[in-house]
Amino acid sequence: MSDANPPAPAPARLESVDLLRGIIMALMALDHTRGWFSEATFYPLDLDKTNVPLFLTRWVTHLCAPGFIFLAGAGAFLSTLRGMDRRGLSVFLITRGLWIALLEVTWVRCLGWTFNFDYHFVGLSVLWAIAWSLVVLGVLVWLPVRWIAVFAVGMIATHNLFDHVKPADWGALGWLWKVLHSPGGITPAPGFHIAVGYVLVPWMGVMALGFAVGALWQRPADERRKWLFCIGAGMTVVFFALRFTNGYGDTHAWSPQKNAVFTFFSMIHCEKYPPSLLFLLMTLGPLLMSLAWLERGTPRLLSPLIVFGRVPLFYYLLHLPLLHGAAVLVAQVRFGRSDWLTTNQMPGVPPTPVPPENGFGLPGVYLVWVAALLVLWPCCKWFADLKQRRRGKWLSYL
Repeated sequence: MSDANPPAPAPARLESVDLLRGIIMALMALDHTRGWFSEATFYPLDLDKTNVPLFLTRWVTHLCAPGFIFLAGAGAFLSTLRGMDRRGLSVFLITRGLWIALLEVTWVRCLGWTFNFDYHFVGLSVLWAIAWSLVVLGVLVWLPVRWIAVFAVGMIATHNLFDHVKPADWGALGWLWKVLHSPGGITPAPGFHIAVGYVLVPWMGVMALGFAVGALWQRPADERRKWLFCIGAGMTVVFFALRFTNGYGDTHAWSPQKNAVFTFFSMIHCEKYPPSLLFLLMTLGPLLMSLAWLERGTPRLLSPLIVFGRVPLFYYLLHLPLLHGAAVLVAQVRFGRSDWLTTNQMPGVPPTPVPPENGFGLPGVYLVWVAALLVLWPCCKWFADLKQRRRGKWLSYL
C-alpha cells in the first residue's frame, strides 16, 4: 500500500485528526447557521456591501469543505495502519461512497435542505463530492502512494487550465461537464431541476491528496510534524506568490479596495465553485500547519470538539435538520409562516417572499450556533461511545 517502511502500530484514533475534523464540523454549522438565521440579504463576501465581521464569518468556513474532504482521504490511509488490507479498503471506500451518495439525495435533500419530498428539485452539495471521491479513491488505492500523490497534485494544479471549457462545448454531454467541473443547473426533464453545487474535479484530487499525506503517519512524530508544517507553509507561500501576480490559478482577479483590510479581503476571496488552485492552496496550507500544531497536544479548550470529529457523518446528518427545523420554528413564531424555508426554488420561478424583518444580526447568529453545538454534543458523544463499544461493521458507514 505504501512506499515507506512498514509502519509502527497505530492507535485506534488519532486525536489530532479528530480534533481538526471536529473544528471543521463546528465551523460548518456556523456557516449553515448564518445561512438560515442571518438578516443579511447580500452575499457576505461582496466587498461593496459586507463588513469585516460578516466577511470573516463566511470566509473562515471556506476551510470546511477542503478540510472535510482532505481528512476523509487521510482517514482512509490511517485505516491501513490499523490493519485493513487493500482489498478491504477498496470495497469499503466504494460501498461507503455509494451509501453517502444515496444519503445526499434522500436524507440530506429531504430532511436537511428542503423539508419537502418534491423531487422536482434536487441539489448536489458537499456529500455528493465526497461520495464520488470515495468511489474514485477506492479504485486508486490499488496504485502505489506516490502515483496517488501525482494524480492528486496534477488534478489540483492543472484543472484551472480547463476553466474556458463550457458545458455547451460538450453538446449533448454538457450535463456531464457540469457534474465534473462547471457547476450549474441540469434539466433532465421538463419541470425537473438538478443544481450541481459541488463538482467532482478537483475534489477527487483533494481526497487523494489527503490519502497520500496520510502516509506521513508512518513516520516518527517529530518528522511527521515537520513535514506537515513545511507542506502547509509551502502551499501558503505559493498561494501568495501566485495570487500577487493575478495570474494563473483563479478566475477572479484581486484589486485595490477602499482600505488595506478590504484589499487583503479581495486577495483572499477566491473561487470555491469549483475550488480553484488558489482556493485550495489558501485553505489546505493553513489546515496542514494547524494539524502540525495539534500533533503536539490537544488544547484543553478545544478538546470537546474531538467528539464531533469522531462521528463527522453522523454530525452532518443531524445538524442540518436541527438548524433548518429551528429556523422554521423561529419563523413560525415571528411571522406565522415559514414557506420560504420549505419551498423549492426553481429556476425561472420568482422566489417565495421572505419577510423583510427575517433573521438576526451576527451576535444572534453566533448565539444560535453555540446553542446548536450544545444540543449536538451529547448526541454525538452517545454515538461515538456506541461505535467504540460495539464496533459493528454497519456503524462504520455512519
